[in-house]
Amino acid sequence: MRKDDGFTLIELLIVVAIIGIIAAVAIPGLLRARMSGNEASAVGSMRTINSAQVTFSASCGGGGYAVDLADLSAAPLSGGPAFIPADIAAASPGGTPKSGYEFTISPVAGQIVLAAGATCNGSANATETEFFANGDPISATTGSRFFGLDHSGQIRQGATPILDIADGIPLQ
Repeated sequence: MRKDDGFTLIELLIVVAIIGIIAAVAIPGLLRARMSGNEASAVGSMRTINSAQVTFSASCGGGGYAVDLADLSAAPLSGGPAFIPADIAAASPGGTPKSGYEFTISPVAGQIVLAAGATCNGSANATETEFFANGDPISATTGSRFFGLDHSGQIRQGATPILDIADGIPLQ
């Protein structure tokens, strides 16, 4: 008498189908969770940029704000750390995104406070009375919200790029 142990083809197909159904249900949830994590990281980076601007203004910029990320990524000439971490400094357009987001700082039509080279870190740009920062996702799969920040410290969010602090709604 011959005894055959093992699984039949039908049993194996049923197991594969069950795994496929579970994967089809779980993957969209995992992608949403990843996008939510990327957006939370972007908000944290915007808060870091705000803190860096306040510190730069008080200690290095003569009361004026930096007008680009490079100004905040340079350490004071007298020594000490840079005003923003290297991962945020590298996340400018064309650089290495941080959690799927790129960040920029733009000058606003404010008044010049210190001339170029007069800051404590020898910045190539003048400091100004106002600034505007953006956090934009690099694709729709990394984030669906755009963020904006100005010298008031208020972070705004929107479904389209924030061009001015009047765009979007306040982040709660």
